[in-house]
Amino acid sequence: METYQYGLQKRASADKDKIMKYVLTGIACVAVLVIFLIIVFIAGNSVDAISSVGILDFIFGSEWDPEEGIYGAFPVILGTILVTIGAMAISIPLGVGCALYISEIAPSKYRSILKPVCEIFAGIPSVVYGFFGLVVLVPFLRETFDVTYGLSWLAASLLLGIMAMPTIISISEDALHAVPQSYREASLAMGASRWETTMKVVFPAAISGVSAAIILGIGRAIGETMAVMMVTGNVALVPDPLWNIFSLITTITGTMASEMPEVVVGSTHYSALFLLALILLVIVFFINYAARMVVKSTRRKMGYDTSKKTGPLAGISSALNKRLDVIRNSSFMSTIHDHRGTITGVISAVVIFVLIWMILSLKCSDVVSIGVAAIVTVALFGFKTFMNKANSNTAQKVAHGGLTVLMAIVILLLVYILGYIIIRGLPVIDWEFLTAGLENMGRDGGIYPMIIGTLQLLAGTIVISLPLGIIAGIYLAEYAKDNWLTKVIREAIDLLNGTPSIVFGLFGFTALVIAADFGYSMIAGWFTLSFMILPVIIRTTEEAFEEVPHELREASRAMGASKWKTTTKVIFPAALGGVMTGSILALGRSVGETAPIMFTAVAGLTTVMASSPFDPVMCLAYHLYYLSTEVVGAADMQYGTACILLLIVLVMFLIASIVRHYSNKKARW
Repeated sequence: METYQYGLQKRASADKDKIMKYVLTGIACVAVLVIFLIIVFIAGNSVDAISSVGILDFIFGSEWDPEEGIYGAFPVILGTILVTIGAMAISIPLGVGCALYISEIAPSKYRSILKPVCEIFAGIPSVVYGFFGLVVLVPFLRETFDVTYGLSWLAASLLLGIMAMPTIISISEDALHAVPQSYREASLAMGASRWETTMKVVFPAAISGVSAAIILGIGRAIGETMAVMMVTGNVALVPDPLWNIFSLITTITGTMASEMPEVVVGSTHYSALFLLALILLVIVFFINYAARMVVKSTRRKMGYDTSKKTGPLAGISSALNKRLDVIRNSSFMSTIHDHRGTITGVISAVVIFVLIWMILSLKCSDVVSIGVAAIVTVALFGFKTFMNKANSNTAQKVAHGGLTVLMAIVILLLVYILGYIIIRGLPVIDWEFLTAGLENMGRDGGIYPMIIGTLQLLAGTIVISLPLGIIAGIYLAEYAKDNWLTKVIREAIDLLNGTPSIVFGLFGFTALVIAADFGYSMIAGWFTLSFMILPVIIRTTEEAFEEVPHELREASRAMGASKWKTTTKVIFPAALGGVMTGSILALGRSVGETAPIMFTAVAGLTTVMASSPFDPVMCLAYHLYYLSTEVVGAADMQYGTACILLLIVLVMFLIASIVRHYSNKKARW
């Protein structure tokens, strides 16, 4: 009898496991469904523009003037490219330099502090960056360079460079830190200095991760909306001359965000904006694809096993043997490298000279600009020659000193941005500011409706996104097999993760506000924000589960527990810290987003708070944008709103850091 009951229990447990597997698979497929719907809605709304304008005329047309029915997107696309190039010129050297300092130079007791501090940059909402650019950076550029506006390509590139830096620092530092310690020890044992080891052994070994970081940084810059829209001027112009970094300019995201709220639904202009979104989606897709291909190809060249999920240390002996073979044949390779170095040096000198001349020629005569460009170029390459010929100790001191200064500059920049807003915002904050409603078009009164609206959006996003994201992450970590369905789900999640927030906004506007007839409402904002942060929650949940030792699973199953019971009673509690950390960070991002909700949920400066999910809602991020761009004479309210928004996001990041630290300390495997 007992054997019979045991058999029934075992069969019931197996049936329950099978049911839960199907449920988890269905929920994980939501990511695929969302991607499919986004592509369908955006592509479907682009058809009219393609048929009316023509895809080639649209892409290469030289004028964008919707009032005249002219839709040539070349100035918009070019503006996106130019702003991104400028941002990368700033973020790549700063980001990679900081990653090198944190990983290879900083004392061990400082490393656990510096990286999270740098990642605070990622936590600052883009609208706060835009506000800082509008009140600090733009006036500075206007007064320093005596230009008419200050709103410019340069201002956008500076802001985007700062915003892309956390991605490059974080991923590059992870790649550098993953290089086996044996590489460093072998190099040092052969007499190389720490700096020589860093540049000739560690950095080449981590180049795949660094390359991926740079490519993902490019994707971050291309997809940014609010900060760019607030400091570029949003004028569809081709800079004249092309290198005029003080020219007014616009980007794909800025054009969509500034024109969509006033466009007539169903018009050619409406369709043209969706065609821009489709082009942006394609660009971001290829950027993400390129990042993955760079990692795979570089690991293959390094001898890593790309066919197995064995981590970055797989194939380590093979990689080391290949490097030793290169050293043994160094007489041939040195000749090749000598010629390559000469060619690279000449090209670099020409590029530096031309860039400096183009910038200076905007303000100086050709003779002066050419002279200064030549002097700076010679000085730079003189310094490079000095570093090459100096003894290893001198070169190391100079390099380490330079990277230390670079790290200090980045930290000071962060302190300045945060301090500038907080110092000016805190005096504005009092009880009336936190509990009163709007007065005088937002110039007076308080921000109580915006705080409540932000919390309402956050609460609804939590209810929708957390169950879906955590369950999908559990499926991928514990139940998914290596088949076509799993590959499709992973590809969809990766694409969803790289999709710019404004594309989610357009999808929410089309699918929820119009097609589902939700109108501008909290529920439309809930689903839009949930879809946006879903991939982050899924990925962090999956990684947290994979970090739990396999021995715990085996022990639980050996005691007779079912797979589902093992997952919920053993693995989930062990992975809870990582799941909570990722979820809090994702929700912190949703609090600071403006682009998705401006198309789906916000109500402008209304004094009526939402009492139903189908009512429009107010929120801090959009309120700050509105005050900064539409209301004159509201400086105190701007700083107070920015300070409150910044403090909310930073508190969420602090909570996530505490949870992560506590969970890591608690884990003993």
